[in-house]
Amino acid sequence: MSTDQPIRRVAPPDWLRHPGVSALLDALPDSRFVGGVVRDTLLELPPGDLDLATPLTPAEVVDRLGRAGIKTVPTGIAHGTVTAVLADGRPVEITTLRRDVETDGRHATVAFTDDWAADAARRDFTLNALYLDRSGRLWDPMGGIEDCLAGRVRFVGEPLRRIDEDVLRIPRFYRFQARYGRVPADPAARAACRDRVDRIPGLAGERLQTETRKLLTAADPTPTVRLMIEDGVLGAYLPAPFRPDRLAALVRIEPRADWVRRLAALLDDGATAADRLRLSNADRDRLIALTGPNPIDPDAGDHAQRVALHRWGVPLYRDFALLRGAARLLALADAWQGPSLPVGGGDVRALGIASGPAVGALLRAVEAWWIDGDFQADRAACLERLKALAALPQV
Repeated sequence: MSTDQPIRRVAPPDWLRHPGVSALLDALPDSRFVGGVVRDTLLELPPGDLDLATPLTPAEVVDRLGRAGIKTVPTGIAHGTVTAVLADGRPVEITTLRRDVETDGRHATVAFTDDWAADAARRDFTLNALYLDRSGRLWDPMGGIEDCLAGRVRFVGEPLRRIDEDVLRIPRFYRFQARYGRVPADPAARAACRDRVDRIPGLAGERLQTETRKLLTAADPTPTVRLMIEDGVLGAYLPAPFRPDRLAALVRIEPRADWVRRLAALLDDGATAADRLRLSNADRDRLIALTGPNPIDPDAGDHAQRVALHRWGVPLYRDFALLRGAARLLALADAWQGPSLPVGGGDVRALGIASGPAVGALLRAVEAWWIDGDFQADRAACLERLKALAALPQV
């Protein structure tokens, strides 16, 4: 296959005719879009991030864009990457064609080149080694078009070599299989991943978090998750035991993909997973709650469901209901107005109760009575209850 000639032409997609993109290509006329946006264009999917490859050096890119009035940010100069910021604020990563000089499994030393085939040879998967110019001409040095259209995820060249260049390509392979695979996972790729699985623990938690999030937001990641369990990949960075059947049940009923909820369905130990993936405090707290005891009883009556909604709030209640397989409870959650206790600390102190533990104790007692009454008591009734409780020798 010739690598210096386009092998196909497609109708230029709408995103390629965007005024900001046109201005960018006017300034960098020999550049080509590469990777995900080309793959997704072939698959008629909405475009994601825009990545542009160019034979120009970063200094030349900055100079040309500056003269064109396009803002640039030196996001990765050492690796040949400059980010252009279009007039509407959209970023476009522009990377000089590269070839690897040395790699250690996490970082690469690169040399700039003007050889498009050499640049393609260092990319991860064939369906990402595709180039598209502004007229719709496609270059495919690695046979990626056929793989892309067939839903076949293959490493460029020798899988072990690609993984040795960057170990993160192991979870990336499974993530791409989950999102784009329409045929059984490539045996050679799986074998290479199994062979290097012992290197996964050296990956940064933030990078594993990104890959896991993208994996779990695939339409149905369960079949690929089962492969990851079988190949020892998931157990290399997340705590066993794994519950793929529970994940599959959730996927079937949830109204939209939510990666933290799906992760909770898959795991029993949320705390260890949260630490390994370096989750934000909010995601950590949510994952730990969802991998703990589920407080929702799907067979309980509406009053019990309203009590749970009051206790946990609508978002967590919805999570718990879905993890229980009780999608029918979502309508109740949607209708919940979230009433607040009609009395507060000022009402307690107005009765002559000094600030301190007694105030909280009285409010908790009134709230328990209000909840038992299905949240129906209004402010006047709650004040009467508060006065009666305050009059007792002990609360």
